[in-house]
Amino acid sequence: MIKLPIGESLLKQLEESMEGELYYNELMKSIYATDASVYREMPLAVAVPKNSEDLKKLIEFSRENHTSLIPRAAGTSLAGQTVGRGIVVDISKHFNKILDFNPEERWVVVQPGVIRDELNQFLKPHGLFFSPITSTANRAMIGGMVGNNSSGATSIVYGSTRDHVVEMKTLLSDGSEATFKAINQEEFEEKSKSSTLEGIIYQEIHRELANPVNQQNIRDHFPKKSIHRRNTGYAVDYLMETEIFSDNSQKFNFCKLLSGSEGTLAFSTEIKLQLDPVQKPVDIIVAIHCADITESLYATQVAMKHSPDQCELIDKHILDCTRENIKQRQNRWFIEGDPEGLLMVEFRDDSIDLVTKKGLSLIADLKKQKMGYAYPIIGPEKTAQVRELRKAGLGLLANISGDRKAVACIEDTAVALEDLPNYINEVGEIFKQHGQKQVVYAHAGAGELHLRPLLNLKSSEDVDRFYKISAASANLVKKYRGSLSGEHGDGRLRGQFIPVVVGQSNYELFKRIKKTWDPHNIFNPGKIVDTLPMNSFLRHEVDKPAKRIETLLNYSNEGGILNIAEKCNGSGDCRKLSISGGTMCPSYQASRNEKDSTRARANILREFLNKENKSNPFDHEEIKEVLDLCLSCKGCTSECPSNVDMASMKAEFLHQYYEANGTPFRARVFAHINDLNELGGLFPSLYNYLMSNTAIASFTKKALGVASQRSLPAIHAFSLRRWFKRNYVKQDAKNGRVILFCDEFTNWNDTEIGVKTIQLLQALHYDVQLVSHTESGRAAISKGLLRRAKKLANRNIRLLADHVSEETPLLGIEPSAILSFRDEYLRLADKSLLDAARKIRKSTFMIEEFLSTELKRGKISSKNFSKEHRKISLHGHCHQKSLGDIKDTVDALSIPENFEVSLIPSGCCGMAGSFGYEKEHFEISQQIGNLVLFPAIKKLDDHQCVVAPGTSCRHQIKDATNKRAYHSVEVLWSAVRKSD
Repeated sequence: MIKLPIGESLLKQLEESMEGELYYNELMKSIYATDASVYREMPLAVAVPKNSEDLKKLIEFSRENHTSLIPRAAGTSLAGQTVGRGIVVDISKHFNKILDFNPEERWVVVQPGVIRDELNQFLKPHGLFFSPITSTANRAMIGGMVGNNSSGATSIVYGSTRDHVVEMKTLLSDGSEATFKAINQEEFEEKSKSSTLEGIIYQEIHRELANPVNQQNIRDHFPKKSIHRRNTGYAVDYLMETEIFSDNSQKFNFCKLLSGSEGTLAFSTEIKLQLDPVQKPVDIIVAIHCADITESLYATQVAMKHSPDQCELIDKHILDCTRENIKQRQNRWFIEGDPEGLLMVEFRDDSIDLVTKKGLSLIADLKKQKMGYAYPIIGPEKTAQVRELRKAGLGLLANISGDRKAVACIEDTAVALEDLPNYINEVGEIFKQHGQKQVVYAHAGAGELHLRPLLNLKSSEDVDRFYKISAASANLVKKYRGSLSGEHGDGRLRGQFIPVVVGQSNYELFKRIKKTWDPHNIFNPGKIVDTLPMNSFLRHEVDKPAKRIETLLNYSNEGGILNIAEKCNGSGDCRKLSISGGTMCPSYQASRNEKDSTRARANILREFLNKENKSNPFDHEEIKEVLDLCLSCKGCTSECPSNVDMASMKAEFLHQYYEANGTPFRARVFAHINDLNELGGLFPSLYNYLMSNTAIASFTKKALGVASQRSLPAIHAFSLRRWFKRNYVKQDAKNGRVILFCDEFTNWNDTEIGVKTIQLLQALHYDVQLVSHTESGRAAISKGLLRRAKKLANRNIRLLADHVSEETPLLGIEPSAILSFRDEYLRLADKSLLDAARKIRKSTFMIEEFLSTELKRGKISSKNFSKEHRKISLHGHCHQKSLGDIKDTVDALSIPENFEVSLIPSGCCGMAGSFGYEKEHFEISQQIGNLVLFPAIKKLDDHQCVVAPGTSCRHQIKDATNKRAYHSVEVLWSAVRKSD
């Protein structure tokens, strides 16, 4: 909407006047140019205001310079609400405080950047919670939830966000402050007497809604009142049902209108929420397996008669996607056969008997009516896994390979429950007309369906289908008097069709309301009213030949590196905080800067790899800056529902960037750390003396750019290979033979751990072999020296291919090294070696995985170990959690019957190989460790044993907490019965 050119000088003046940040460089604008849907538009600037005074300055600047403000939280908008040509205002960093709380009256006051799950963690000790639960609750912010009137899975019991907003403190478009709350007739009349903008707003709404013609239009054309998820346009129907305009005794509250207004009317700074008592403590889920989607919708009608707490639906397409997702395939254990529709019905109560009775009653009713073919009941200990499967739906759909994606289209419509089966059948006909098969996931109990066609929006033909399907859908919603949006908002996607659904007269009313509140059109223009055609300003330029980018790593299965970046759909899972558990994304958790999220990295790669101005598309400082704080933890490999593999993309970027600009000295040194260790191993005592000498160590650190606070790892007096050659004697091997991968870290730095691993395996009756192989190449991969890494990978594949098999597995001690065989080697291997690499991959295990599996096979047991008591606190390695299952380590450590193992709920330790050594990364490395890990360890008593399988994790723990952490095998070796 920029009407006048705004040069950098004006933006510089604005930046200098603010306490917060203002960015107008290409890097930050590119990061924020794309939202979670299919839209893209380059903003003028990005503002991160620190306080209300900053917001007032932004409002004044926008009004005087004829530009706009686009409010942005996180985890809520899916319809293009947060893109535009104005100034994107990110409230997530500074507006994130809980301001006031009254547990007796059950209300809380928050700033708009407070995260829903963070709020509920604060409320939990008081037996209260904010009840709307979006699938994105671990990063969804209250301001965004208000803007979209978010609902979530519990809306059939608790309603939507609108039902819980009591009061809002706002800034109006003239910069004045206004507080909106429930008022009676007398208070309404008093406010209407004012000549301020707030007074004019009250005057105008009275003029509009007191008009009998307007009242009748609203009653005749708005969605049915039985649809509690009705979000089409402005919620004037709620305002009309108050004592000001009807016989209803309900007080008037403009918060009803502001909820769902998408930041187009005012800018909220404080939000007062009504709270609910926490849910009943015991829950089960009845998983109703249906032969087709229509049957599942009729089953929904049956289920709703039993008053469930949640009633959610996912279809076969999403269930199939869960098979390919590392994390979600672990959550689908309860699925029987191959259902077309899976209806998940949750019941809660005070006891397992009461809640099971409800579930069995529903199952009996379904069987009586011959609906469904399987009805497993999932108990309280595993319901969280089932809910995670459902929550991952949107992100999983983005993981479909190729250019055809499940596109937000009919994706938020809501109809009355009785209309649901007929509506979905007619939607199916629309899809058939356009050669599509619908993809469905839904809050079925609320009558809301998320329906997505598979379209290639790089093709003009499919862009045309995109429009036609959406237009046909709007007409169908009108037929059933449904809501065009149930919780995700109108935004760019649906705004064009609002007149179709509510009628032109009501739409003109919306325009007058917008004009009254925002006469200069500075608040998020083009949303709800005056929306541009929904097929404009899309992410991709249509019918453009696919850009081929040559890479050293093999991305052929995904269609190239650009396709991997484009798999990011902006759902923002990478913005979850440490309170939510998991690993992704450690640098964002520490900084809370959007620039440091996996999503930002995907956006910057998408933006700059598509540029045509360089022969090397990776040669951009902007990419380097955004990828700099990626720790290559691989959390996104499993926790991102789209499996955006940022670690490998960073390695590829560094390789390409160094090709154009030269490889830094430090990167070469770290990548060749094994060679340096081999050299130091010639005179280990001398090496260790030099590295411990203060002056020499200080000089070395300075020369390498290593943080002065870091200790340097010592070299052992002898290597593991030398020990094995001199000391290993084959003994009883009734349990078979294994090959131990002698990684570069264990060989020289953690030799004693390697020795104990061999001795442990021998005590458990395994024959251990060390094959002649080279280093893993982990250091070279992480530093971007991919030619070296490729050479090492190919050599190892050739050397190990004839040795490794199902009968003789390859075991590893250091997670980052051994897991290279499962991950990077498949991208590094020559084509001629891919089959051999896949074969090795199938028989490659971390030592803990192997022991856990052998326990299940009955080859080893607690009888192999002593009965001593020991308390163990486990911190898992990032690669172990992302590419394996940390439960294997818990199981392995639990083999001794009196070992009590607890998992520290930590993400990344912050060291990440050499990352935490580097002086420019030391501070954030410590911030990451201080999120969970360091405080948890410092709370432990002296008798508690800390276990960390990763060598860099152990080093980080030692430097930061002055406590020694052990490898799993060290603890198991101490308890194994040596004489067995």
